[in-house]
Amino acid sequence: MPWFVLYTKSRNEKLVAEQLRKRGIEVYCPLLKTARRWSDRTKIVEEPLFKSYCFVKLEEHERAQVFGVQGVVRYLFWLKKPAIVREEEIAAIKKMLNEVPHQCIKVTQFQVGDVLKIDSGSFAEQSGVVLRQQGNLVTLKLESLQMMLTVDVSKTMTVVV
Repeated sequence: MPWFVLYTKSRNEKLVAEQLRKRGIEVYCPLLKTARRWSDRTKIVEEPLFKSYCFVKLEEHERAQVFGVQGVVRYLFWLKKPAIVREEEIAAIKKMLNEVPHQCIKVTQFQVGDVLKIDSGSFAEQSGVVLRQQGNLVTLKLESLQMMLTVDVSKTMTVVV
């Protein structure tokens, strides 16, 4: 069975996951333990690693079952089909959350206009302006070379300048 990506209302990820579990649907909402500070105390809280997303493991014909749960908005689509996450990718997320200290984990989205420096590969030391991002693919405009370049940031180290 494939893992589908559910888009939820803001700050409803844990609630949606719990309601889906009660309905017998296999769901994964990766949680990150972070320290939150209030004026009188500091507390460790669990926050979703991916804001507004949960993963559900269902057969294609069972996908409609999730819409009876409050907080579910829609499925995430990729190329006009429901986005599917492979079992290995879910396992990799679980492994990372078990082995890496949570204070070292940060999900970053680049914004259009951010300046990035490429640290490795043929274009090492080149800087570019972010034109768009789709998942791990970031399209940069390299002014010095007068060209556009698409970089897979999961394989290339980049640093915001």
